[in-house]
Amino acid sequence: MITIYIQGQTVKCHIEFGKRKKASITMDLPYMVTIKAPNGTDEEVLRQLVMQHGPEIIEKSARMQQVLDGPQAKEYEQEGRGTFLLFGKAHALHELIPVEGLTEEELRANLKKFYFAECKRMIGQRITRYQQELKVKPKSIEIVDSPTKWGSCSWDKKLTFNYRLAMAPPEVMDYVIIHELCHIHHMNHDRSFWRRVGSIMPDYKEKEDYLMRNGRAMTL
Repeated sequence: MITIYIQGQTVKCHIEFGKRKKASITMDLPYMVTIKAPNGTDEEVLRQLVMQHGPEIIEKSARMQQVLDGPQAKEYEQEGRGTFLLFGKAHALHELIPVEGLTEEELRANLKKFYFAECKRMIGQRITRYQQELKVKPKSIEIVDSPTKWGSCSWDKKLTFNYRLAMAPPEVMDYVIIHELCHIHHMNHDRSFWRRVGSIMPDYKEKEDYLMRNGRAMTL
């Protein structure tokens, strides 16, 4: 194990030596990487390799940490005057659901039902176009409550989408739809997968960045 300091962050590196032609880096936890290297590789060479990928490691670690932290809970203001997102735009709570005489617990439960319904409705409207473009058809579509994933695709073509996508702009929802539909043919995030995503949405990285920056605010 070696420790490297990058942009003020401590990155811990576990080294695995073996019969390999070149070294590679993988990361499963924030600020922790595994280096797989050829037998006898000098430690300084490995340090330089990590430093070369420093900005990428720090950026990916920050994204992973946000996912692990989960969404940021909101405070409900008295008399239902809190502000909440719907399809990327802020609304007063009473513009979304009735608030008269309800407790915070009731408001939260009713708002969650509202978002589930809106997400299901919007996904249903928008997914048809991309199914046709990608020439795929999911076995089922389900709206779920997930603290870590915006969407998922199982091996048997069942798609799930996080109800909190109803808080995102429609084009960001479209990105998650395209992402999961592409997994029907490409289960891994390999080059073929990202080329397919990019063929439908060339600016998909902007949508990823939006979720990274705003994901914790998209909550109840």
